Amino acid sequence: MTGISPQAVRHALLTRAEIAIVDLRSEHVFAQDHPLFAAQLPVDRIAVEAGARLPRKTTTIVLYDDGEGLVAAGEAAFRALGYTDVRRLEGGLQGWRAAGFELFRDVNSYSKAFGELVEHRRHTPSLSAEDVHALIEEKADIAILDARRFDEYATMSIPTGTSVPGAELVLRARAVAPDPDTLVIVNCAGRTRSIIGTQSLVNAGLPNRVAALRNGTIGWTLAGQTLDTGQQRRAPEIDDAIAGEARRKARDVAYHAGVKWIDARGLAALAGESARTLYRFDVGAPEDYARRHIPGFANAPGGQLVQETDHFAPVRGARIVLADDLGVRAAMTASWLAQMGWEVYVLDGVDLFAPGAGAPGPAPRSREGRYKRPYEGTDNPAAAMNAYLEWEYGLVAQLARDGSHGFFVI
Repeated sequence: MTGISPQAVRHALLTRAEIAIVDLRSEHVFAQDHPLFAAQLPVDRIAVEAGARLPRKTTTIVLYDDGEGLVAAGEAAFRALGYTDVRRLEGGLQGWRAAGFELFRDVNSYSKAFGELVEHRRHTPSLSAEDVHALIEEKADIAILDARRFDEYATMSIPTGTSVPGAELVLRARAVAPDPDTLVIVNCAGRTRSIIGTQSLVNAGLPNRVAALRNGTIGWTLAGQTLDTGQQRRAPEIDDAIAGEARRKARDVAYHAGVKWIDARGLAALAGESARTLYRFDVGAPEDYARRHIPGFANAPGGQLVQETDHFAPVRGARIVLADDLGVRAAMTASWLAQMGWEVYVLDGVDLFAPGAGAPGPAPRSREGRYKRPYEGTDNPAAAMNAYLEWEYGLVAQLARDGSHGFFVI
C-alpha cells in the first residue's frame, strides 16, 4: 500500500488539491483527537457510505488509525469498491503528532472552528441565558428561533421558541417577526448554529435587532433554567413578497462571498470533468425535498451542511453545487461554504425540479462506538458541558496554530 507523509497531506490541503483524510476508528475515539479536515468512516461502513460521500473513484484517499490495525482492512474495502488511489498515512495518527501538526477534538470540528472564527471576526451579538430568561419572564417583544433540526428542537427547546432550521432563517424570520422592533434571538444546542444563524440574518440585513443565545441550550441548562420538551412550533408559510425580498438579499450576500451561479449547461460541464469530485446537494427542508427535487441531487438541509460539512463532503478541494426551489437557502448556504474555502456554485434551475422520492441514503449507523455529544439530550453532566464550551472557546487560537484552514469571513 502506498504511503503518504503528513507533510504531503498538509501540502495538499494548503494548495487545495483534492484529498480525503479518512479516520477508520469509532466515532468516540475519533472525537478524542484527529486532524482538522479528517472525516470519520469506520471500516464496516465503507461499503454503505463511500459511494455517496466519496463519489469519484480516483480521488486520493488517505487512511489512518492510531495503531489499531484497521488500515489494511480499510484499503481492501475501498479497493473492492473500485477506488484506485488509496494511501496509508505514514506513521498513522502518531506520525501526524510527531510532525508537530495540530489535533482537534469532538466531531464536525472544522465547521465549529469556523463558527468561532466568524464570531471572533464579526463580533456576532449574543445574549446570556439569564438575560433571555428575564425577557421571557417580562413578556418582552422577542422571537426565539431555534436553528437546529426539527427533531432536535422537539427533544428540548427554549421556552416560546419556534423551529426555524438554519438555512430557513433568512427566508422565514420576517414571517415569524414581522415587526422590525421585535428582538430576534437565535439558538442552537451549543454555539455554532446560533452564531452562523445570527450572522446570516445580520449579513442579509434583517431590519430587526438580532442576537444569538450565548451557548444555546447548554448555557440555558448550566444557568439552572428549564427547557421545554415536545414542542411543535414551526415558522408560518411565507408569501411571494417575503420570498422575493429574501432571495434578493441572500443572493447579494452570496455574491459578496464569491459564489457563482450556473445553469443546467454549466452543471453538465462541471459533471463532465472526470478529474474533479462534484457534490450536488439540495439544501431545502427534508419535506420539500420529498415533494420535489432535481434528479441526482442528495438532500443536505443547508444548516446541517454547514454544521456537518466533513460528513456530507469529506473530499477537501472538491466542488459543490447547491440547489433549492426557492433560491434563498442555496444562496445563504453557499455563502458560508465559500468562506470555508470551498469552490461552490448555486444552480439556477427551478424548472429542473421534478416530483418523486430520491434514492435512499445510507442506513443510519448504530449507537455502538458513537461519541456522546454534550449538547444532545437532556442528561448531560455539567462538567461535560462546561468542558465542551471551554474547548469551543479555544478553537480560534487552535486554528491559528494549525494554519491549514483557508477560511475567510466577509
